[in-house]
Amino acid sequence: MNDWKAHLKSDPTDWLLEPGNPSVRYFALRELLDSPAEDADVLSTRAAIIKGDWVTSILDRQEPGGYWGKPEDYYIRSKYRGTTWTIILLAELGVDGTDERLQRACEFILSASQDRISRGFAYTSSPLTGGDHNAVIPCLTGNMLFSLIRMGCLCDPRVQAGIRWAVKYQRFDDGIEQPPDGWPYEVNRRCWGKHTCHMAVVKILKALAEIPPDQRTGEVTALIQMMAEYLLKHQIYMSSHDPAKITMPNWLQFGFPLMWNTDVLEILELLTRLGFRDPRMQPAVDWMLSKQNGQGRWNLETTYYDRFLVTIERNGKPSKWITLKALKVLKRYYG
Repeated sequence: MNDWKAHLKSDPTDWLLEPGNPSVRYFALRELLDSPAEDADVLSTRAAIIKGDWVTSILDRQEPGGYWGKPEDYYIRSKYRGTTWTIILLAELGVDGTDERLQRACEFILSASQDRISRGFAYTSSPLTGGDHNAVIPCLTGNMLFSLIRMGCLCDPRVQAGIRWAVKYQRFDDGIEQPPDGWPYEVNRRCWGKHTCHMAVVKILKALAEIPPDQRTGEVTALIQMMAEYLLKHQIYMSSHDPAKITMPNWLQFGFPLMWNTDVLEILELLTRLGFRDPRMQPAVDWMLSKQNGQGRWNLETTYYDRFLVTIERNGKPSKWITLKALKVLKRYYG
């Protein structure tokens, strides 16, 4: 048994490899068993994702223009069934972005949501600028970049411009006296203000983690380091000013998919994926381990339930997605 598996009460790997959930099986093969991308089992499992019930049901409801529902309702008025949320869900499931239907979805969101002035992503559209310039927000920008990169659009100049948006505008304020001035900071104080939105940091970090290390610019690498340090300074869910105070109690409940929100497990997965093994992560790792059941599995504790186009898992039940994430963290942190 590898050292990291010594932290398990039982090994759930075979459970994760069952064919009924090809997405979890695919990620387990690649990230737990380290199977190469060209392995026949990996290739067949990846191909099965887009043919599975969840993805088939979602794609059957797609409109010819690449969107779901009404095109103008891609974010606010159609939570969590609109195009923005559906693209995030498909990316989380690991779909193959070469499929023409997914390419249409990516093209739609780039046209409707990306602000042509700044190249951030906005929650409403403008006939002049694509995404409304004054509706650009960082968590949405991070989520859209994550989804587009995972679907194979990293080399698209518009995606590259979105990455440069993050490098230029993302901040790490921690209770400063004076909120920053100028666009975009003065437009949406909830996202910026005197204290940087934690969700924004996590979602931008999630996007940058999708960029292969050999394709990260020096500026991207530096931004990753700053975002990681910001999260580590807070021990992920604690106050940086009062280390005994839990500032994000809702992050202690594990969920999937998380959309704009985050939790301790998602942050641990990102940090370990990026190579961080810092003592300040230990309280969060211990909390994660405390939630393991006797079968070496973790429950789904929070979800949007039936608000998506499909229901992935049920609250209070053992979750393959949460268990997969926990095992990835253990393998990277203790392996």
